[in-house]
Amino acid sequence: MAYNKTANNEAPELIEKVVYLNRVSKTVKGGRVMKFSALVVVGDGNGTVGYGLGKAAEVSEAILKGIADAKKNMVKVALADGSIPHEAIGIFGAGKVLMKPAPEGTGVIAGGACRAVMEAVGIRNITARCLRSNNPQNVVKATMEGLKSLRSPEQVAAIRGKSVEEIR
Repeated sequence: MAYNKTANNEAPELIEKVVYLNRVSKTVKGGRVMKFSALVVVGDGNGTVGYGLGKAAEVSEAILKGIADAKKNMVKVALADGSIPHEAIGIFGAGKVLMKPAPEGTGVIAGGACRAVMEAVGIRNITARCLRSNNPQNVVKATMEGLKSLRSPEQVAAIRGKSVEEIR
């Protein structure tokens, strides 16, 4: 389920994807109380992405809270021609995601939670694999850690004090 909205005319259009909805119940004296949690990924499709978790008594409220949380936690990711500049492994808790760059025309080869992050950030060609846990929250967080660890050739050249041509 994807929600595409713009807050203002100046704000860029964000891609909003609900990755996972969970219904939890708490047993109280009068019966069961149902609540919902929504894991949401928000991105601009151009290298910026964030994720958020919203919890509420209704599904729509949980999604809106998740979107608001995701917008607060957005990060910029280094991309290279619709893919990633180099191979990366993201680890968070028991979640581990291996990401490899792919040539043009490959598409997004990734599982559900990982795919949502890749599409929101604007990656068009990538191969990704969940190596350990397939829990959506841990997979999304591990994918984000892997994307944060990416460095462009320009960043590496600046750190090493060399030109981009020397590194390539």
